[in-house]
Amino acid sequence: MKLDGIATFVAVAEAGSISEAARRLRLSKSVVSERLAELERSLGASLLHRTTRKLYLTEDGAAFKERAVRILHEVEDAAADLSERRGTLSGPLRISAPVTFGRMHLGPALYPFLLENPRIELTLDLDDRRVDAAAGGYDAVVRHGPIVDSRLMAWRLAPSRRVLVASPGYLARHGRPGSLDDLDGHRGIFYTNRGIADWRFLGPTGAVLVRAQVALRVNNGDMMRDAVAADLGIALLPMFIAGEAIKAGTLSVIEVGCRAEDEFVFMAHPEGRRASAKLRGLAEHLRTAFGSPPYWD
Repeated sequence: MKLDGIATFVAVAEAGSISEAARRLRLSKSVVSERLAELERSLGASLLHRTTRKLYLTEDGAAFKERAVRILHEVEDAAADLSERRGTLSGPLRISAPVTFGRMHLGPALYPFLLENPRIELTLDLDDRRVDAAAGGYDAVVRHGPIVDSRLMAWRLAPSRRVLVASPGYLARHGRPGSLDDLDGHRGIFYTNRGIADWRFLGPTGAVLVRAQVALRVNNGDMMRDAVAADLGIALLPMFIAGEAIKAGTLSVIEVGCRAEDEFVFMAHPEGRRASAKLRGLAEHLRTAFGSPPYWD
């Protein structure tokens, strides 16, 4: 029984298809299929039930996968321990991050880290969807906001201050709100991946929920900022997106007497997995690169 066959089986089981597993492993579909067939022959059992549309784990496959995942984690941990003993960081690392933050801040912070650690093979997937770190085969996810998946262990990388912003043109036509009550009559631009069309603030007695008229729902921070600059409405944006536009004067901060609920840029990895030395090293590098308070504030 070969270790690469076990790793291929786990990748297929987590991806739900041979083609997606092949993409993640950077192998051809034929190689993935050959490894699966060889593993099934060595075990004398069928691990996957294949249909024209989907793959399903057989009863034997489900039982084997549980131990196969543990085997791979033990091997990864052993390799990480050896790297740490030698004072080097090496091996594959797969991270998911949101598009806007990845483009504006994560990428520039990552490049020096990769130059300092050339033996790390990083795969970075930029996606604004809330991905499942474990099922997606990620070592960790970088996200902004509250932590909603209890199966994740999270490390705070930087605080994230959010502000209400509008364009000077919008405020000239619709007036500048000065309180939470004033926001009710204004048009709002909202981030759809949170599944809500409201803003949450910290009032004297706790959380306060404010709803505005919906001008636009969109799943990308760049487009939210651009829609605000186009006079479409008001948005509650993190400073890592809005900071440069505020300095340039294309966006104006709106003060309503309350601050938005606290959020963070964080890195999270699946619960129960020991974080590798390279993942811990990356998290510490990002904390230093972003700063506290972060440079975008």
